[in-house]
Amino acid sequence: MPSPIPITDPDDERIADYRALTDLELRTRWEPPNGLFIAEGELVLRRALRAGYRVRSVLVDEKRLRQVNDLGDDAPVYAASQAVLDAITGFHVHRGVLASFHRRPLPTAAEILVGARRLAILEDVNNHTNIGAVFRGAAALGMDGVLLSPTCADPLYRRSVRVSMGEVFAVPYARLEPWPAALDEVRRAGFTLLAMTPAPDALPIQLLTAEQRARPALLLGAEGAGLTAAAIAASDQAVVIPMQAGVDSLNVAAAAAVAFWELCREA
Repeated sequence: MPSPIPITDPDDERIADYRALTDLELRTRWEPPNGLFIAEGELVLRRALRAGYRVRSVLVDEKRLRQVNDLGDDAPVYAASQAVLDAITGFHVHRGVLASFHRRPLPTAAEILVGARRLAILEDVNNHTNIGAVFRGAAALGMDGVLLSPTCADPLYRRSVRVSMGEVFAVPYARLEPWPAALDEVRRAGFTLLAMTPAPDALPIQLLTAEQRARPALLLGAEGAGLTAAAIAASDQAVVIPMQAGVDSLNVAAAAAVAFWELCREA
């Protein structure tokens, strides 16, 4: 690891990648156009490295330098006090380690379809916490990939990455366009499109046939709004998780986890 570079001025241009990390609009204008994303915490940093992402720089609490002294990379390591870290980022960096990584080109939807048996397809899920939680569930429970409608949030936004505990690096994903017409491409690849909805005529997910389970593509909509009528109309089967005690639905990430387990369990 290179010798750490001390940072005492929050306005130092060398650490511009880390400025105002809580400002979503600013980060959206800065990160994708510059081909970068921010990883927060040592665990997430190391998972990004293992997944093959190339680090641009590291910004660390000067008291935690030992946590990154074995990275074996030539990228600059900036060290600052906790107060300076907080001033740079706009929040209390209690994990003490941040890293800026280079993004990689996304695969195409066609490339995801070729290598997958089970897919999640998200429509208009623009809450970064939900995106991260869905990816963590997909990785943990056996889904092979995620396809995103054009309006879904960025899986590599810092909050999504943190909530996923770095599992966004483990699950291949792509944008599916045009929406919803491109759902036909998924069907032509041999998948059964399953629309998650609380509609009264939806099939309880545990009652799917073996044929419907063979190559499922589970469609999930945004919190509250759910799937659009167009997405449901484009699906092959509406499915529901049976609810108890008058509850009508679950948070999208919780519903995804239950459905992923059901679709991936061994009969």
